Order: sequence, then structure tokens, then C-alpha cells
Amino acid sequence: MVRPPLTPAQIAAGQRLGAALRVARGGRPLVEVALAAGISPETLRKIEVGRLPAPAFGTVVCLSAVLGVALSDLAEVWLADVRVREAS
Repeated sequence: MVRPPLTPAQIAAGQRLGAALRVARGGRPLVEVALAAGISPETLRKIEVGRLPAPAFGTVVCLSAVLGVALSDLAEVWLADVRVREAS
């Protein structure tokens, strides 16, 4: 199965998600958060800087739980640009 390339909007959404997760992590060490979420520190680093703009759903769920951020809040971050375009 070949995965289609991400659209610019999906890449931007992933960058917003990564930034939101980085803010939620605050001063907690990246390694600590990653290991608590069951992912590698390198994976979390890639998500936070936008190099992995479409992480697996399970990864986002685990990060949400570890960081104490509602999954619905992360969904809002992801969908922010979609809502702006719909309102235009």
C-alpha cells in the first residue's frame, strides 16, 4: 500500500500539533515524556519540530494522556486551519 503524500494543509496541521505538544511539555524533559508515552525520544522530537506531521493516532492519544491535554484540544489544534477556510 502506497501512502499518498501529505498536502500542505496536513503538513501545516502537523506543525501546529507539534508546537502545541512542545508547549504542553513545558519544562519536562523530552526523554521523560517520550518514554512515558511509549515512544522514542527521536519520534517525539520529530513530531515537535514538524518533521513527522502525521503521527499515528495511538501516539497522539498516549501523548495526550501523559501531558494531561484533552484529545479534543489537540484535535482543535489540528483542525484550526480547516475551520478558518470554512468560515471564509
